[in-house]
Amino acid sequence: MNSNDIRPGMAIRLDGRMWVVTQYTHVTPGNLRAFVQIKIRDIEKGTIIEKRLRSGETVEQIELDRRPMEYLYADGEKFVFMDTSTYDQHEFDEGVVGDMALYCKPNSELIVMWCDGKPVTVELPNVVELAVTDTAPGIKGATATNQLKEATLETGLKTRVPPFIANGEVIRVNTTDGSYASRA
Repeated sequence: MNSNDIRPGMAIRLDGRMWVVTQYTHVTPGNLRAFVQIKIRDIEKGTIIEKRLRSGETVEQIELDRRPMEYLYADGEKFVFMDTSTYDQHEFDEGVVGDMALYCKPNSELIVMWCDGKPVTVELPNVVELAVTDTAPGIKGATATNQLKEATLETGLKTRVPPFIANGEVIRVNTTDGSYASRA
């Protein structure tokens, strides 16, 4: 597979180890050659490193087993998921789940990636709907500029929203960067 085709959530083999891509950036500096900057997590150890690949460099992609699962609840440091086909419950640690806890409510349907019988990562949808629990009241007539205010959502995620958003409203949040997308 070409390094330009790498995307977050994919599993690749580098230096004899299996890694999951968590972030991907294609960089084209002015007078230099383009390169790919990736942040990857070791499947076995859980360590995260950044790696720079030449644009067009070949890497080996690892096929992952994709299973739909339901996120049930968080139990301290563990997150409990249920396989929707067999109804088996599995506990995952924070290394597998990542930022999922900030974007998903209990009883959410998610895709869990498995490799050799071990959970590797949780695939989030592009956009999730969450309720605003705490935000400052809007200022009347503050429409001249695009000012954003801080808001805390029901999962504990903090994001910036437009001034017309009030407590209790449901908004759509982009899971790639945690930014406000629209009203729900």
